[in-house]
Amino acid sequence: MLSTLKTSVKAAFAALFVTAAPAAAELELSFYTGWQETNSSTISGTLPGGAAVNRSVSWRGDSFDNPYYYGGRAIWWTQSNWGFGVEGTHAKAYAPAADRAALGLSRLELSDGHNIITINAMKRFPGAIGSSGRWTPYVGGGIGFAMPHVDAQPLGSPVRTYDFEVTGPAIRGLAGMKYNITDSWAVFGEYQFTWSDNDLTIDPAPGQAAGKLSTEIVTHAINIGISYSF
Repeated sequence: MLSTLKTSVKAAFAALFVTAAPAAAELELSFYTGWQETNSSTISGTLPGGAAVNRSVSWRGDSFDNPYYYGGRAIWWTQSNWGFGVEGTHAKAYAPAADRAALGLSRLELSDGHNIITINAMKRFPGAIGSSGRWTPYVGGGIGFAMPHVDAQPLGSPVRTYDFEVTGPAIRGLAGMKYNITDSWAVFGEYQFTWSDNDLTIDPAPGQAAGKLSTEIVTHAINIGISYSF
């Protein structure tokens, strides 16, 4: 399934560049950080060796702890104020100690990024607020995939899972306001959420079968950032 997903996303990225570039009037590069948290969700499946698990996990975002929460996007704005592009977000999800122990894990975190990569469509509304023309509200959304860095280890196991995995489909939604400092530079603030359906593989000890854990992860973030247009 994941190979089909990756093929589909690659095809969508190619189609985006072919169709959006000829109509583009402006390229905008945006970078942001901020406050990000993660909803609780149920995680289910099997640990290495076959033990079944099913439990609600109270994920933490810890966005201001290293490695920090951040993201960036590139948007090609057309003359009709529709934009198309790509975005990557380095969100985070940590399972608390009590949830890890109940699941039979000494480690469970997506902390070197619960990375969400999407193809976005956006709409901006220049001149909608104030007479200066500097304030521009916008909305957008995207579809893509999750590629978290999985850091997990069963209790008593000598093997630690510590690698990037493409775990399933993802979507994002956002709404914000940009303030133009100059014709090229702007600052912005926005609300953003992401949803992803994740199938995690947990590496086994010798002689065991790999563990398979599934969970949906929803993040919420208040972002502040800077943009450069040319």
